[in-house]
Amino acid sequence: MGYPEDALAEDEELLLHRHPHWKMLLLPAVTFLLATAVAGFAAGVAENKLDGSALTVVLVVVLVLWLGLVGWRCVAPFLSWKFTHFIVTDRRVLIRQGVMTHTGIDIPMGRISNVQFRHGLLDRMLRTGTLVIVSSSDDPLEFDDIPDVQRVHSLLYHQVFDAMDLHREREREDPRGDADTGKGW
Repeated sequence: MGYPEDALAEDEELLLHRHPHWKMLLLPAVTFLLATAVAGFAAGVAENKLDGSALTVVLVVVLVLWLGLVGWRCVAPFLSWKFTHFIVTDRRVLIRQGVMTHTGIDIPMGRISNVQFRHGLLDRMLRTGTLVIVSSSDDPLEFDDIPDVQRVHSLLYHQVFDAMDLHREREREDPRGDADTGKGW
């Protein structure tokens, strides 16, 4: 069993697992292409103008600069994308992110009071957007670059509605809330 199944309870059902939208990888991809082109050009110019140890030093400097730029502006955003998970189950919403330091948020369906989304023209064309989840007594949580945000919004709305119906049904069965304790007082 792989992630996120390892994070679920035994009888919890996975409904949705997403990484952020691929649009957040566009700038790193363009940066990679431009950095590689500039490094190749600089290496070519150095080979035509220099020779011997000076050429070796310049090529090493170009390589180190290229590796630093690619690592900082390309690899790090890719790893951030890869290790960010947005998960919806039949009981809760889970957000996990981080490579070295992991952070996570779990929001039980019964605590969600409002689900919203927003997306501009470009986001609508790319079928992505920002999902806003308001849980009772907490500030709204915003999650950017959620793929197919309207579908996720609809899924969450239905899950929250189902959780509310289940809660109401339990209250009708035992209005005092004693069903879980088994004590009856």
